[in-house]
Amino acid sequence: MLVAAIFTVTNLVLVVHVIVSLMLVVLVLLHSGRGGGLSDMFGGVQSAAAGSTVVERNLDRITVGTAIVFAFTTVILAIRLQ
Repeated sequence: MLVAAIFTVTNLVLVVHVIVSLMLVVLVLLHSGRGGGLSDMFGGVQSAAAGSTVVERNLDRITVGTAIVFAFTTVILAIRLQ
């Protein structure tokens, strides 16, 4: 009975929400500002006019996906906790 109370859907969504929110903070901090960022951190030499690197594009995709999961878990928690 105690195990069933711990593993409720709301608790599972809450744990996912906390993990995704921490991931989102880290991913946003990895993005470049006005000339710095992930490519400069790892030694990438590139001008701003040349476009973004593959790593930065993948970082953008991961950040957007994480933000979508964060939005869904926020809505689910708002509905479940009413």
